[in-house]
Amino acid sequence: MKKEHDEHEAVVEQEGRPMVGCSRREFLSVGLASLVGAATLGGQPSPASAQESRSDKRRVTILFDSWNHMMPALAREMVRRNHDLVLGDARDKELVAELRKLGAKVEVVPDTEDQTKPETIQKLVDRAKEAFGGFDSACVRTGTHVNASVLTGKVKDLDTVYEGNIKSVFYALQALLPPLVAQESGQVVINTSAGAMRPQPEVALYCATRAGANALIRASALEVAPHGVTLNGTGTYGMAYPSFLHMVGADKDPAKAKAVGDAMPIHRLIQPEDAASFVATLIDGKATGQTAQFFPIDGGWSFM
Repeated sequence: MKKEHDEHEAVVEQEGRPMVGCSRREFLSVGLASLVGAATLGGQPSPASAQESRSDKRRVTILFDSWNHMMPALAREMVRRNHDLVLGDARDKELVAELRKLGAKVEVVPDTEDQTKPETIQKLVDRAKEAFGGFDSACVRTGTHVNASVLTGKVKDLDTVYEGNIKSVFYALQALLPPLVAQESGQVVINTSAGAMRPQPEVALYCATRAGANALIRASALEVAPHGVTLNGTGTYGMAYPSFLHMVGADKDPAKAKAVGDAMPIHRLIQPEDAASFVATLIDGKATGQTAQFFPIDGGWSFM
């Protein structure tokens, strides 16, 4: 390895400047040598090959919360993609019955409403181990909303969004990542908010803690990447689910929903199925090349 390092330095320092005139193959070779020298990836399986150990079984995914936002649509989509489920905060008994009717084994874990407690997501991991011998992927929706800026907010407001938007992510990652690292495969998505990319007045504390959560997710993703585990963040805005429709007054006045949709680049609201289809692709075990990313699912709103 010492010899290879010296040879690499000789190539880079040739003529004392970057290899501007080198071929693409030479450029990529130098870059690859740097990566190999910097990372201890030898012997680690790729995510795709690591999945083969569970290929004879239905895959298992953990979903939390499973009753709101995109999560019911994601549960249905994961069943269609040959997954059994472990559900937390599963308030919709009809949804659970529907998923089982579709052919999935569904484990519902009670007393998992509060994700600001360190044991909440751990309960889902423990149930997955008990019922299925483990799990392959997970999607956790986090978040606590407080309308407060630096000018109007109180310390208690900051504490609230810190608990709900950062500590909840920390606890989820601590529960989900170690078993996936141990089995050297797996995919995790943490849903935060598109507000992390497009800070808004009057909600500075919320946007700041969402951005902090995204940084935690991305840094953690780089740490577990050599172990065959992918970790990404997603966030939505303008999605037609009950809480958002209520927030903009569209539950009582449909014209307000149309007004919000018309103001978005795609001229419509996002549907839960839009988000579910995208997130399912990140956790169904097939697309394992994306990690340490944040994907806004907001019809272009983040870039307006």
